[in-house]
Amino acid sequence: MSKETTLATTTLSEGTFDPADYSRELAEAPRNLDVGTRLWFENDRIRVWEVRLQPGERGPFHAHTRRYFWTVVDGGIGRQRSADGAVITREYHVGDTNYSEHSPAEPMIHDFENAGDSPIRFVTVELLD
Repeated sequence: MSKETTLATTTLSEGTFDPADYSRELAEAPRNLDVGTRLWFENDRIRVWEVRLQPGERGPFHAHTRRYFWTVVDGGIGRQRSADGAVITREYHVGDTNYSEHSPAEPMIHDFENAGDSPIRFVTVELLD
């Protein structure tokens, strides 16, 4: 069962986009399990990722298939598109943290774009057991 806690971020806008604009990337997303821009550490229990995006940079659609949490290290404005065509723009603050539960049967597929004017950075930890 997919579970997500309430976010501590500030929602700036919500809307929709045309998933056809990202059809190739969305087709690959279920196999893209890179949930960050750089893998810092991995063992049999956890994977620790850095998510670091410069202004205007976008990470591709990918799948979350595990329980995980993220914490904002350098805040900013982020835009997230979901596979269903929803898009949300949020302001992320240093220390904001979110925990989500997903599985291979119920993955979360999304992208993430830095929509602000300064670098944005998160640490994401996947729980493997």
